[in-house]
Amino acid sequence: MRNRRPGGDRRRALGVLSAIGAAAVLVSGCEMPEGTLDNSPSDQAGSPTGPQAAAGRAVSPLDNPDGTKPGLAVVSSDADRAKARDLIEKVDVKGRGPKTGYDRDEFGEAWLDTADVPLSRNGCDTRNDLLKRDGDELKFRSGSNCVVVEMTLADPYTGKEIDWAKADAAEVQIDHVMALSYDWQMGASRWSKDKRKAIANDPLNLLPVDGPTNSSKGDSGPAAWVPPSKQIRCAYAVRFAQVSLKYELPVTKADKAAMLKQCGG
Repeated sequence: MRNRRPGGDRRRALGVLSAIGAAAVLVSGCEMPEGTLDNSPSDQAGSPTGPQAAAGRAVSPLDNPDGTKPGLAVVSSDADRAKARDLIEKVDVKGRGPKTGYDRDEFGEAWLDTADVPLSRNGCDTRNDLLKRDGDELKFRSGSNCVVVEMTLADPYTGKEIDWAKADAAEVQIDHVMALSYDWQMGASRWSKDKRKAIANDPLNLLPVDGPTNSSKGDSGPAAWVPPSKQIRCAYAVRFAQVSLKYELPVTKADKAAMLKQCGG
């Protein structure tokens, strides 16, 4: 069932169905498939429990090293999980530095089209580039081939499908996989402004995802936060490692250990 929020009739219908489903759970004693989102980093991505990762047009991060292809697909085969661990092993570690001096503005204006990264300089801001990259059934503002006003998103973090409209923009947020304040503490405080603009707008470091889930993440590393959908956690660790390696940013020892664990290490 889609998670379409616009439309009072549909919301009331969903409420009725939810109540029926809840009653069925009480009678049967079974858990609903997406009843509780468990984002404990100790659970490995291959666990059979928890929400199923949404597929959509998503591509495995192992086959998408520059982030220009859609989404984040599950890394599931033994061979690919071994490749994932090999990649993560290349990441350097160090302690997390102070957050002193951090400000979002240090990474430039949000969603610049002028950063030196893929998909930029096309007359469309970064946010809309990403919605177009990952969304299905796109609808654009009248007279525009840039501004997305409606779409369907297969959310990798929760495994659900979201029917999104710009009127409720915060329902889908753009996640910096490696959060900007994390970047700052791991070395970006010493970078040039141009390099900080790059990591803030690089499609490799950006995923459109469920808004409330993204808000729960804050600036956590993988030792403290991983996506609720267990099946996607190895892919998430791979993407975190890809950003780390591209920008020569270390991660904490605990974060690296958590990343490896999500891929069976």
